[in-house]
Amino acid sequence: MTTPLCEQYTKEMMNKFKLRRLSNHRVYALENELLLDVWSYAAPSIPGLVLVPGPIRERFEAEVAAIGVQYELQVENVKEIVELEEKLLTIAAFRSSNRPGRLSFDKIHRYTEVNAYLDDLAEKYDTVTVVSAGRSFEGRDIRYLKISTTNFQDTNKPVIMLQSLLHAREWVTLPVTLYAIEKLVIDITDRDLVDNIDWIILPIVNPDGYEFSHEHIRFWRKTRSTGHTITNLCVGVDLNRNFGYNFGLWSSDIACSEAYHGKGPFSEPESQAVRNIVLEHISRMELFLDIHSYGSIILYGYGDGILPPNGLTINLVGVRMAQAIDAVKWPSKPNYRVGNIGLTFANVSGTAMDYVQGIGVPLSYIHEMPAHNNENNSLTGTLVDPEYIEQAGYETWEGIKVGARWVLQNARRRKH
Repeated sequence: MTTPLCEQYTKEMMNKFKLRRLSNHRVYALENELLLDVWSYAAPSIPGLVLVPGPIRERFEAEVAAIGVQYELQVENVKEIVELEEKLLTIAAFRSSNRPGRLSFDKIHRYTEVNAYLDDLAEKYDTVTVVSAGRSFEGRDIRYLKISTTNFQDTNKPVIMLQSLLHAREWVTLPVTLYAIEKLVIDITDRDLVDNIDWIILPIVNPDGYEFSHEHIRFWRKTRSTGHTITNLCVGVDLNRNFGYNFGLWSSDIACSEAYHGKGPFSEPESQAVRNIVLEHISRMELFLDIHSYGSIILYGYGDGILPPNGLTINLVGVRMAQAIDAVKWPSKPNYRVGNIGLTFANVSGTAMDYVQGIGVPLSYIHEMPAHNNENNSLTGTLVDPEYIEQAGYETWEGIKVGARWVLQNARRRKH
């Protein structure tokens, strides 16, 4: 029997292609022309990856061949690997060992489970407050935790913000924010980080897309908003192209595109929620981490390749966070890379990271988790290995701690 999770992939075969020697300018053109799902853009020595619907495969191959691009078919049918992930996660869920008052780290938790957990923490711990940042397009609460020993009343404390699931299909990012909550509230081993920093943690930025990726299309990336075309046939906005920094320069104005940036900056309630949180705490926010998957890389602004004035500091802190992760990662995983997103990854616009950096937060990063089975150049890179879920949280927390301690020593208020 076909499960809803594989619905799209049984209707039409999807193919994954690895592209070499294709300029990102041409990728943007093909992306808009053929409405491709570009998973990664080509970088020096790194090929780009594109998900191609079966019905347009021949046209796609003809287009790239006509401009002399080398390409390789990586996955003939996506359905098979989606089913494998579903099977592994189902087995892991059956043996899941929820501890009283805690979420387990051997499964990927759904939206309602996470919300119930946040509420439970707020009831049990004085340091925790649950806050609604607003509602998603489909009416789901966008909830985050404020973690503070002084209820955010001590204005000399720096603020650090972590968020995950801006992109719905990046399930493995959720354990990172949940693990950070665990270490700041329940299993505290670094007391100074709790006592001297106020934390904001937003586990599910895109709840509509996240639930849709569980129930219907596993690789759904965008929101679920409508009204972008007269016919309403094209659904959703890429939230990480919807923020108000260089909006629309390196994204798509075609509503059916996976990189569609929306009708204007902050057109989506989800991006508005993130913006409002940051603006409320802008005077004290020192570090912003937007967790994504995949690539084993820590990226900083700006998407046009121009460095912020404190670019050397941003790079230094990023390298130190990466080194802390590398020290405890699984030996099979690659070492992290660190770099400016426009120079080492691709020109991008409208990202949350660039917006937050641009309005004055000193340290703002996109943190790309390691790929599943180290397959950075394969579609399967974004899938979840149940054995890696807790490790993902643990190793990333080691990097976050390094960034947090840098903040404690170098916060703007501390310098005055």
